[in-house]
Amino acid sequence: MTVVETDRIEMAEESDERTLVSMFEWLEKMPVPEGIKAEIVGGNIFMSPQRNNRWDIISDIYEQLRATYPRARVKSDVRVDFPGHLNGFASDVLALAEGAPTDGKGNWLYTGVEFVAEVISKGTSHNDYGPKLAAYAAAAVPVYVIADPYSGKCHVFRNPRQGAYTTELTVLFGTEIDLTDTPAGIVLRTDEFTCE
Repeated sequence: MTVVETDRIEMAEESDERTLVSMFEWLEKMPVPEGIKAEIVGGNIFMSPQRNNRWDIISDIYEQLRATYPRARVKSDVRVDFPGHLNGFASDVLALAEGAPTDGKGNWLYTGVEFVAEVISKGTSHNDYGPKLAAYAAAAVPVYVIADPYSGKCHVFRNPRQGAYTTELTVLFGTEIDLTDTPAGIVLRTDEFTCE
């Protein structure tokens, strides 16, 4: 009995000292199945399956960004730590500025992110519309796009100021989104995005 109580106390003390580094170390040791996305939002670990339609939208956005960005500056499901409490996101698609900084360990810093797109998963949509929206605004990411295959809409957030986006545009799938006046420099076509 005493050993069990000691173990519980040690585990409680360890959990109070959580860091993104320790949480990602835990994730690396977990048997996360292939095709499951794992990320940390507000100190909570979220896992969601990669659905076929969702992946098609992600790859469509990725390919369109490649028109203005070299391959090495467009990422998908790569960890970037964002402002806020324990936010280690694996954004669906992000584009990095030329010369984007790293932390010395090869991890990208959020200060180099110019564009982010998240494609909604039913079980984690609250993160994309809530804590992630707040974190991307606090990080001053110039463009944040949410593609929602359940509503058939894209939500585009721009012009971050003082931790909030000042411009929001909502369009139906099939509408072109003019981002030529942003660092992304593209017209994002959504005509091939499909609903769930």
